[in-house]
Amino acid sequence: MQKVTVQRSPFGRLADGAQVDAFTLELAGAARVRVSAYGGAVLSILVPDRDGRMGDVVLGFDTLDGYVADDSYQGALIGRSGNRIARGRFALDGHEYSLRINNGPNHLHGGPEGFHKRLWDAEEVRTAEGAGVRLRLTSPDGDQGYPGTVDATVTYLLTEQGALRVEYDAVTDAPTPVNLTQHTYWNLSADPRRDILGHRLRLDADRITPVDAELIPTGELMPVAGTPFDFAAPQSIGARVDGDDEQLRHAGGYDHNFVLRGAGGGLAMAARVHEPESGRVLEVHTTQPGIQFYSGNFLDGSIVGKQGIAYGRRTGLCLEPQGFPDAPNHPGFPSTILRPGERYSSLIVYRFAVE
Repeated sequence: MQKVTVQRSPFGRLADGAQVDAFTLELAGAARVRVSAYGGAVLSILVPDRDGRMGDVVLGFDTLDGYVADDSYQGALIGRSGNRIARGRFALDGHEYSLRINNGPNHLHGGPEGFHKRLWDAEEVRTAEGAGVRLRLTSPDGDQGYPGTVDATVTYLLTEQGALRVEYDAVTDAPTPVNLTQHTYWNLSADPRRDILGHRLRLDADRITPVDAELIPTGELMPVAGTPFDFAAPQSIGARVDGDDEQLRHAGGYDHNFVLRGAGGGLAMAARVHEPESGRVLEVHTTQPGIQFYSGNFLDGSIVGKQGIAYGRRTGLCLEPQGFPDAPNHPGFPSTILRPGERYSSLIVYRFAVE
């Protein structure tokens, strides 16, 4: 059996002179994954099409400078709390907290200097399942307005079966929201000049958390049956993305949290994407209760990525397993509060195939 190899190489230097390394995880002929210690970003994922041709199925940049300047979360590891928190405010144990604002009047993806803008400590790791890179970060008390010091560990592991495992672990010394996720933009055609509207998506969800005009959850759980959000059977993303629907108008397409049937129990299938021309298939499995499906509505050609290609509208899609958005402000949502003595633990598994 082929073994997964790991190669560490310099990726560039930050303004303060700190060296940033990248790690290439490879299972020959099956998958090659490159991850940066800066922002824990997935730089590239090469997998074969139905004819065996390898292609890079994620958006991003050729250099470190692109990730440092980026504000679209390309490939990023997201924390301390993914998605939006309304007005950057929440109450916890009788105390009011104000977070840094970076999305209109709201807090998004951990703030302007969230986990995606940090240099993580990184080391190679090998287990019985495969090999990869383990990243560690300490987020101090008051970081972006959050209470408590959080020690986070994230492991990217390419398995001997060619799947990518992303394992999250965190502890805290004071109660605080923790909701970690991954923000890779996928285009299974491996040609980011093409949009993702022909990709066929299935989501294992019967409900969404509907949002207001600022994309903040209303607190309701809305059934998807009979709406453009019903992906129980595979549907082309473009078939209904511009339909006459208030929720689609709020987001300019899909940018919603889907409530997974597994509801955050054990590892379960959340999403399956098939790109018909290449035959590539992506499956997303998670232990989280929700998954944010984003159809790349805010990409507008202003971001110039790999090989000088401008990323136009809907040339990438995101599938972000996570706790529900704005959960600290919705007692009816699954809690994202981590307390001393507890351990935050979650898992995402990306599996690749062709048909």
